[in-house]
Amino acid sequence: MILLNLKVPVRNKSVYRTRMAIADGGELIVLAPALIEFGEDKEIDRLIRKYGYFGTPATLKAVEENEELRKNLGAAAHLIHGSSEGRFSITYCPGRGEENLTKEEIESVGFKYADINEVTAKYNPAKLKEGFNEMDDGEEIFYVSNPALGLWAFRDRFEY
Repeated sequence: MILLNLKVPVRNKSVYRTRMAIADGGELIVLAPALIEFGEDKEIDRLIRKYGYFGTPATLKAVEENEELRKNLGAAAHLIHGSSEGRFSITYCPGRGEENLTKEEIESVGFKYADINEVTAKYNPAKLKEGFNEMDDGEEIFYVSNPALGLWAFRDRFEY
């Protein structure tokens, strides 16, 4: 499992910057206390809410069937890059303020939702170090405090 801590609303960079490093069947949990929208602008946000992060085949079908996506291929690319392609689960933990995204909004685009307070009670960012951490119950997680600092991938994904 990879745990990411978003201190600023970098939206779905957390997924596309780590998806090549996450094992099939793995889990990505994103602590996102400042998350208030999906897109970098109102139009991208609207398209994300309409089409969701459901993988390449679903997005390409939506592009084929919807002129608004054909006219905004950057949004379509974002929908693809922000998806796990069904390989791993993505759980978002937004803040609990009135401006933050709700459980319903998170789930409507294809992600799981978890309460940030419950998740940080188990995975306290103040006690975690960058990289691998072993939890009290023996669970091993990989913690990334700032996914904007780079892209991660396993070398094996590039060897054929």
